[in-house]
Amino acid sequence: MSLTRGSAGDLRKGSYVILDDEPCEVLDVSKSKPGKHGSAKVRVEARGIFDGTRRSKIFPADAIVEIPIVDKKTAQVINVYGNTVQLMDLETYETFELSIPDDPELASRLRSGVEVEYWESMGKRKIVRTRGS
Repeated sequence: MSLTRGSAGDLRKGSYVILDDEPCEVLDVSKSKPGKHGSAKVRVEARGIFDGTRRSKIFPADAIVEIPIVDKKTAQVINVYGNTVQLMDLETYETFELSIPDDPELASRLRSGVEVEYWESMGKRKIVRTRGS
């Protein structure tokens, strides 16, 4: 697994965190002050990178949370057939298949020879955008 650990109090909007065993992008972080007998709390609102599900969780500010390492890579479309895109990574020349994204605008631009940016984390991959044109 490609992850690291950090403090819940250090999370910021736009950073990443693992909630419910799913890598998520942090949408909002709100902090409460410590009470007379308690510690400060951090409420994290996040959206899953791969499934798009919104999640919310409350942590003590000094709690250790898992942070996914999200690799942003480029690939070239080799072939599009049905709901599947065959890609070749431009650094390792590895070929693999991914499903066509739900975004109709992005899906319409996927043709043979087009370069795309894809994200990889925790053994999952997702096409994010086309590069160039």
